[in-house]
Amino acid sequence: RAGGDRVGELERLAAAARDDLQKRRHGRALFDATIADAGFDPVTSAEQFSALRGLIDDERSRLLATKRALDTTIADAIGREKDTVRRADAIRDELDDLRNRTSNLPPDQVQLRDQLTTDLGLTHTDLPYAGELLDVAAEHGEWRGAAERVLRGFALSLLVPQQHYDSVAEWVNGRRLTFRGAGGRNVGARLVYERVPGRQIPLQRQPSDVPVLAECLEIKDGPFEDYLRAEVFKRADHRRTENIAEFRAATRAVTREGQVRSGGRHEKDDRHRVDDPRRWVLGWANERKIAALRDDLDEFERLQSAAATEITTMSEQRDVVQKRSEALARLEGFHSWTELDVDEARHRVEAHDAERARLESGSSRLQEITVALERNAEHAEALNATINELTGKLATTAAARHQAEQLRAGTDAFIAQHAEADLTTARASYDALAQRLDVMPTTADDCPAAESTLSSVLHQRIERLTRELGGHGQNLAQYMAEVLRRWPDLRADMDADVGSRADFVAFRERVATDDLPRFEAEFKDQLNKNAIQELAGFNNWLNRQAASIDERIARINEALGAVPYNPGRCIRLEREATTNQEVVQFRSDLRNLTNDSLAVDGDQYSEQRFLDVKRIIERFRGRDGHADSDKNWTRRVTDVRNWFVFSASERDVETDIEWEHYSDSDGKSGGQKEKLAYTILAASLAYQFGLEWGVQKSRDFRFAVIDEAFGRGSDVSTRYALDLFAKLGLQLLIVTPLQKVHVIEPYVKAIGFVDNPTGTFSRLQTMTIEEYRSRRDGQLR
Repeated sequence: RAGGDRVGELERLAAAARDDLQKRRHGRALFDATIADAGFDPVTSAEQFSALRGLIDDERSRLLATKRALDTTIADAIGREKDTVRRADAIRDELDDLRNRTSNLPPDQVQLRDQLTTDLGLTHTDLPYAGELLDVAAEHGEWRGAAERVLRGFALSLLVPQQHYDSVAEWVNGRRLTFRGAGGRNVGARLVYERVPGRQIPLQRQPSDVPVLAECLEIKDGPFEDYLRAEVFKRADHRRTENIAEFRAATRAVTREGQVRSGGRHEKDDRHRVDDPRRWVLGWANERKIAALRDDLDEFERLQSAAATEITTMSEQRDVVQKRSEALARLEGFHSWTELDVDEARHRVEAHDAERARLESGSSRLQEITVALERNAEHAEALNATINELTGKLATTAAARHQAEQLRAGTDAFIAQHAEADLTTARASYDALAQRLDVMPTTADDCPAAESTLSSVLHQRIERLTRELGGHGQNLAQYMAEVLRRWPDLRADMDADVGSRADFVAFRERVATDDLPRFEAEFKDQLNKNAIQELAGFNNWLNRQAASIDERIARINEALGAVPYNPGRCIRLEREATTNQEVVQFRSDLRNLTNDSLAVDGDQYSEQRFLDVKRIIERFRGRDGHADSDKNWTRRVTDVRNWFVFSASERDVETDIEWEHYSDSDGKSGGQKEKLAYTILAASLAYQFGLEWGVQKSRDFRFAVIDEAFGRGSDVSTRYALDLFAKLGLQLLIVTPLQKVHVIEPYVKAIGFVDNPTGTFSRLQTMTIEEYRSRRDGQLR
């Protein structure tokens, strides 16, 4: 018995030792792997394990510093990669945009113009940018950078013709200007546009031998050519200087290097190279800009690849450092070498097994007991497996039963919530549901899915029918609108809306079945058809004559806008309705008699209207005893020029702010009166002659005769008028007294001298201005 107890105890000790050995082997495997991950040499003894703590502390500090340095490097590389990707994407977008057009404009300006033209139903030709119509001539290519700097702002200005100005101004003011930027974001945009008058009067330039920047530019043919030529010579009249001495001597100058002088202001913007094609906005060929952007794209793609490679390399190094740091943290979880000493546990197992084997080999009874125990252990293991299998089946069956009971209870509860009548109605719909559903629901849980499927099908059908109904409603509304357009009187009772269908049907029945009122009072019929209609026609004719005055004033104002009255200012003619009570009352009477919107039925009104018409016609004919006054009245109220009071307004060309208003010449000096008169005269001549500008040869008429010219005016006013006529390119025949010859002389090429010494006939002697000067100088000597 003592031997049997010892054998049992040894088995227990061996089993415990084996469990301990298994745990130590697992822990030792983790420990050895962690040691390898940490980069340390293998640890095989208690002494090495004790020294490990100090190594961990030192290595942790070093790895932390390394990790921080790698994080900084990676963050910098990621930033560089994102920046290069962003800039490369922007260049790709710009290249895609440039390939679809020939201009050099930035994409944001093109997008903004696309939105504008689409909304207003216009084209790019209707609203071009100045830069699309200007280019630097090939022979002046060395001045391209200077031209780009001087004219960049104007090149990015949208040219808006007068006929589109109102709609463009309203569109621009009615929204926030945006364009699609990087990543599809809407970015605020800036738009500058120039109003281009419908009638251009470019002033003639004085000949000069000084080379200016404007001469380097080509202007595309088209409706904007005259306007652009005038603007270019105004904005780019900088002298092209070859050296800094010439630059300092000129008032307005530019160098090839891009330094610009405008009076006392000097500017040189070298944030971009003066010859950088990527910044170009002028011209109708963009090949060089595309080539420069492609070079930039190649460079950014190279930088992006280098940054990505650096990120990959540094990330791999950081992963190694992170792995070693994590390994160091795991090593701190191993507290004792005893938990890792596999050899000691294995020796204990071997010792217990050896001792048990010696005891068992010395007793046959122990061997029989051992065999029986092993057999019983096998039977017990088989029974445990069977019990576990049956237990699992019982649990599965119980769960299925519980789920079925819950499903049945839920179904019963769902049915109980509804009245018997609802259930009967639902059961009657089973056949229809079976036709619409592929699979009929068999449980309450299946109903939501079936409901969702059926709802989706029904909603789609409803949407389709709604669209069809909307189309029919739209067509019906269009037909209604057409009826109301043809018979405007119906608008008082009916609207072009589907809701008014009953009114239109009733109207149709009334027209189809009722007899039209054929027997109107003869008096009212004749009044409307004859006298009032003729008065309405007369009123319309007068209104057209008044409108023609507005058109003439508008055209003269267009010409005046191109004539400089004072530096930066021009003159504009304005008109206002007169306050003369006779004219105001006459227009009001005509309006009331011919305004059908005020008409009402009734004999009393017809009688009153007849009396009003009679009163006006009698004044036209002349009443007894008032013939002269009625004649003057008729002339006064029917001359539409008397309907208005005219004045002149001096305004700033750029801001349109009024500087001075001339309602009459009172309070003005003689020189101011003469200057105002000459300015309006010059603009009127330009309008009447329809002058063509900017052409080498023209067939327009430019000849004008001015009789008694400048006789009483001052010399300053006379010179102003002659300078103005010269700029407009007018050919003048001036009839003036001799005292003004010294002022007129610099402006004429020939003189015709007229005298009448005997008083019986006149003599005419013609001579060139050179002959006149020679004879005058000879007489003086």
